[in-house]
Amino acid sequence: MISYDPKDWITFVFRFHKADTFRKLFPLILLIGFYSAAVAYLELEYWDLPEDSRVKNISIMHGMLGFVISLLLVFRTNTAYDRWWEGRKLWGALVNNSRNLALKLHAILDDEKDRAFFRKIIPGYASILNKHLKDEETSKQLSEDIILPADHHYHRPNQVAKMMFMRINELYKNQKITGDQLIILNSEIQSFTDICGACERIKNTPIPYSYSVFLKKFIFFYVMTLPFGYVFNLGYFVIPVVVFIFYVLASLELIAEEIEEPFGHDANDLPTAKIAENIKKHVEELL
Repeated sequence: MISYDPKDWITFVFRFHKADTFRKLFPLILLIGFYSAAVAYLELEYWDLPEDSRVKNISIMHGMLGFVISLLLVFRTNTAYDRWWEGRKLWGALVNNSRNLALKLHAILDDEKDRAFFRKIIPGYASILNKHLKDEETSKQLSEDIILPADHHYHRPNQVAKMMFMRINELYKNQKITGDQLIILNSEIQSFTDICGACERIKNTPIPYSYSVFLKKFIFFYVMTLPFGYVFNLGYFVIPVVVFIFYVLASLELIAEEIEEPFGHDANDLPTAKIAENIKKHVEELL
C-alpha cells in the first residue's frame, strides 16, 4: 500500500506513480484521441454537415445518460471500497486477536517450551494467511520444530489453526490449563478461522461478471458517441474534451478493479505482509 501525506496537494497533482491510471490507459487514450480527430475531420471537412443537422442532437442522449453512468460508477467504486475496507478491518481484528491470545497465554502458561511453541505458531498463522490469500507458495516448515504437511492441496491456515488447538487440548489433558481457560483460548483460536473465511469470501467472490462487463461497454459506447454531437460546438477542441472524459470514467473503473481484491500485489492493496511482521513482533514481546 502506498504511504503518503494526504495534505500534500502539489505532489498529488504533478506526481506519477506506477499505479497511476494514466499510464495504464495511455494506449487507449491515444486511440480515443485519433478516433475523435477522425470524427471531427469527417463532420467538419469531409461531410460538411450543416449547423442544423440532426446529428447535433446526439448530445441530448449524453445529457440523459450522464446521470445514469454517474450512478453506476458511484455504486461500483463504493462497492469496491467496502471490500477493501472490510479486508482491512479483518486484518486489524487478526492483529488484536493475536495480541489477546498472546496476553492470555502469557498469564496462563509457565512452561517455556509451551511459550516458545505459541511464540512461533501465532505469527506463523498470519504469515501463512498472507501467502494463502496471495496464492503464494508457502514453506512446509514454520520453524525448527513446527512442520506443516507437505501436500500442497492442504489448506495451510487450517493446518496451523489445527496445530494450535491440538496443543491447547494437550495442555488441558495434561492439566496445565483448566476447563474455563480452555473455553477462553478456544474462542480466540476460532476467531482466526473466522477471519480466514471472511478474507476468502472477499477474494473468491468478485463483482458479478455481467455487471462489470455492462459498465465497461457502457463507458466505451458513451465515449465513442461523444464526438458526433459535440463537434458542432467545440470543433477540433472536441479531441481533448473527449479524451479527458474517457480518462475520468475509465480511471474510476480501473481504481475499483484494483481495490476490490485487496489481498494482491497492487500498489493500493493492503500491506498484509507488513501487518504479519508486526504481529510477529508484538507476540514475541508478549511471550
